[in-house]
Amino acid sequence: MSTPVLKLPKGTLIPNHIALILDGNRRWARARGQYTLQGHKAGFDAARRIAESSRNFGIHTFTVWGFSTENWDREEDEIKYLMGLFKRFIKEVRDESAKDGIRFVHLGRKDRLPKDLIALINKTEAETKHLKKHVLNVALDYGGRDEILRAVKEIIKEGITPSNLTEELFASHLDTGDQPYPYPDLFIRPSGEQRTSGLLPWQLEYAEYYWETSHLPDMTPEKLREAIIDYSRRRRRYGGNDSIEHLKFKPELTAKLEVNWWRLANIPSGTRFRDYAFSHLKEQWGLSKSLAKEATQLMVEAFVDGEAEKWGAAKKHLFEFYKLVKDEVKLAFEPALAASLQAKMWQKNSDDTNNSLQEIEQASKEFVSEVYRMSDLQASKAAHLMALATQERKLAVSTNNEEHWVKAQEYLERYYSALKDRVA
Repeated sequence: MSTPVLKLPKGTLIPNHIALILDGNRRWARARGQYTLQGHKAGFDAARRIAESSRNFGIHTFTVWGFSTENWDREEDEIKYLMGLFKRFIKEVRDESAKDGIRFVHLGRKDRLPKDLIALINKTEAETKHLKKHVLNVALDYGGRDEILRAVKEIIKEGITPSNLTEELFASHLDTGDQPYPYPDLFIRPSGEQRTSGLLPWQLEYAEYYWETSHLPDMTPEKLREAIIDYSRRRRRYGGNDSIEHLKFKPELTAKLEVNWWRLANIPSGTRFRDYAFSHLKEQWGLSKSLAKEATQLMVEAFVDGEAEKWGAAKKHLFEFYKLVKDEVKLAFEPALAASLQAKMWQKNSDDTNNSLQEIEQASKEFVSEVYRMSDLQASKAAHLMALATQERKLAVSTNNEEHWVKAQEYLERYYSALKDRVA
């Protein structure tokens, strides 16, 4: 099966291991007036596309959970059909394993699966064990508690004493024990469900969670790409300290400077626009005087180009601006993408456009997520506040009403407070 070859933006942080629960097949089928088995078939096809796309994106280890220890309570015909799909899935992986360097690994119990499926699993595991480019974990008759119990029983059977038991030793007895990347970086659950249901409880300790609202049959390589980009923007602390020292701006001052910049007419008499921009950028990013001077030159040129709708030139100056800021502030955004998103946001926010609040909010969310390195969920509040501030700006310009400028500044102050709460 061939899937579209998509590319990730330059600078995307690619997870080593993604875990996906195959969920939503039956609901997808019922919503379309189809039989349950048709939903499973559609979900199977989607899972194949996503697994192949993960390899195209450079993901080393991909885990799919297709059948839990509790799923034996389902109808016999449904279980039989699922086992047939799993056999087909494994055969296709086996056929592709040498070409793509896929090591196949089964997670879970084997004693209750059909004998022919067990034989296929054992044969595929043995034939692919030497392959190292990718690992595909398929969890069948898997339960998180069951995995831990089986590990404990093995440890007891081997006579390992409590004094010799370490986390590393215990982890080596889990189903992922001999893998180079046993711990998922990104856990994805489709169908709008927001729980792990016990998948890899030991291994998911520091995984990033991504809740996809679409049912599994509607999962696409594009949606996987979105999840990876969202993951890439997150700052993984692992319980440590990673505060961004440069972002010590005062939200009320930054908001005031930005609104006055929006207005231009409110810049204090005798102050050049360039000097004012210098004060704004120095406050917002915490730059030294020399860097703030250089950044100001770039931002002012970009701003002037944007006002003239010379977006190509604006992006070029913005790229240089964000390259400078990145080197100083040590945020992990990609300057070219940040520049493109800044220009897009300016276009959406311009006074002569009729973009909806939702369109402005989406553009703001994309910008905030990329530059300040946070998930779309974390960026939602700040993006909403920026959209409200922009709406008030447009009303102020069209009505010449001072109250709208006041509200715009209030929303901007809350916007910068939300950013600082997330990033600091």
